Amino acid sequence: MNAGAEEKTGKEEWTAETPPAVLREYALLADGYRGALIGPHGDVGWLCAPGWSDPAVFNALLGGAGRYSVGPATTRFSWGGYYEPGSLVWRSRWVTGDGIIESREALVFPGDADRLVLLRRVHSLGRPARVHVELDPRAEFGRERVRNVVRHGTQVLAQTGGLHLRFHGGTDLRDDPDGFLIGELDLPAGARHDLVLELSATPLQAPCEAPDELWRITEQSWSTTIPSLAGPAERDATLAYAVLRGMTQSGCGMVAAVTTALPERALAGRNYDYRYAWIRDQSFAGQAAALVGRYDLLDDAVTFLTERVLADGDRLAPAYTVHGAPVPREQPLRYPPGYPGAHVRTGNWVREQFQLDAYGEVLLLLAAAQRHSRLSRDSHHAMEVAVTAIERRWSEPDSGIWELPPQQWTHSKLTCVAGLRAAARGVTAGLAGRWSALADRILADAAAHGLHPAGHWQRAYDDGRVDSALLLPGIRGALPPHDPRTERTRQAVMAGLAADGYLYRFRPDRRPLGDAEGAFLLCGFAAALAAWQAGDTVGANRWFERNRAACGPPGLYTEEYDVQQRQLRGNLPQGFVHALMLETAVTLGQVTPCG
Repeated sequence: MNAGAEEKTGKEEWTAETPPAVLREYALLADGYRGALIGPHGDVGWLCAPGWSDPAVFNALLGGAGRYSVGPATTRFSWGGYYEPGSLVWRSRWVTGDGIIESREALVFPGDADRLVLLRRVHSLGRPARVHVELDPRAEFGRERVRNVVRHGTQVLAQTGGLHLRFHGGTDLRDDPDGFLIGELDLPAGARHDLVLELSATPLQAPCEAPDELWRITEQSWSTTIPSLAGPAERDATLAYAVLRGMTQSGCGMVAAVTTALPERALAGRNYDYRYAWIRDQSFAGQAAALVGRYDLLDDAVTFLTERVLADGDRLAPAYTVHGAPVPREQPLRYPPGYPGAHVRTGNWVREQFQLDAYGEVLLLLAAAQRHSRLSRDSHHAMEVAVTAIERRWSEPDSGIWELPPQQWTHSKLTCVAGLRAAARGVTAGLAGRWSALADRILADAAAHGLHPAGHWQRAYDDGRVDSALLLPGIRGALPPHDPRTERTRQAVMAGLAADGYLYRFRPDRRPLGDAEGAFLLCGFAAALAAWQAGDTVGANRWFERNRAACGPPGLYTEEYDVQQRQLRGNLPQGFVHALMLETAVTLGQVTPCG
């Protein structure tokens, strides 16, 4: 094949019509302020800039224009990759007919609110290699083409939408009439080549640091951020912490997921925008972080929830932006077309909901922080405000953990009981008595209206079905560990909602489990914790091992898992799943903090 034909073939492989990969093949890069997903072709399938919930600048994942690909020039290769230990530094690896190519990839960590730096270091292992590179940023979900292009020595400057960009290492690339830059890098055997992309909300006036220095900063920052863990699940638990750290803006909130509009079920309308900070998720992440003895994530979660509770009191929203602003109203986008099986939407209608269990989660987190002497005076006050909100609103219908139409959800009541009991253990006798009495009152109401005749908790006061969420209050201490209602609930959940080592939320109708939605990995890890609490060590470890394997090569989890097809479903990665996986690993002794 002549050079021109080879060039054309490469171009066709990177057109907008190229379908996205299955979700299990994407790796995450994150710096606390935004996240990128790297696909098996070396494509940046998703990146919002400058922040988490801003419009995407690379969004091939949703079928839109805007791409940045670095990979083999040939289309015949096998793909793999791995994370460097204790970091979100990813190594893409391709084996071709001529040799092996690696691309070391990272967002410079820690990040900056206005400026992101994406590092890609390509390495030809053993033999010469030809690498295809295409860069075409498109701000505003692909609607804004690159403009004002200026070549200045070894760098290229341009703009797209309101973003300023600077690209280093592309001197061998040519202008692309259909995009921005395109071409091939010919690397001698053993050679490395650095590509550095900066995107900024403000003009890039200061010179960019050298690639070696940027890599050094990133490596050192990750090494001092990630806890040292030892045990059989060491790699997965360490990665889970790195994911939580990468998805949390320092001093602010943690996004539920990096993406929007990835379908939980094809053509079912369940594709939501998760680029916001849910109250519940902060609690899960903070409690998991406390268990490994590193308090940066715990402190961030405490700060975020304290500020939100003090600001909004008994009108606490279920979710906010990472800065604490209201979540934008949900709206559909006409472009891009969306991941196969779903249209694109941004914003989230959860902003209109009341979720009672959020107050219980606030108390559980603040109580965990108090046990580690991490509460400020404001956080103590936030605890009192949360209790007052529960006093005022616990009898109201709410939308619950699954964000459904308002009902008297039993899980919500019991989560408040768990939070009140945990908080009462760390306050003065007067407050403790009042808070414990409130917990007893709510529990008595739940027992009168939310206890099934068979002796287990039921979904809602007027819904006798079981729900996997009912495992959580028992784990969190709503009732004494050996209360028979806790074990009966566990047995009922296992009998009605477990299949093939995975757990489903509830039965929405008479269809077999898995027909309406995927297994919920959060529930699977909750099953492991519930079995451990019940003294079933073998069962706990079986649940843990089965559910921690529900990922692809990068080791990332979504909210749902399609058991039949062994595929990830929904937005990626899902923060609270990684949080409960980490908590389960520590609780079961699968990992132990070192030092």
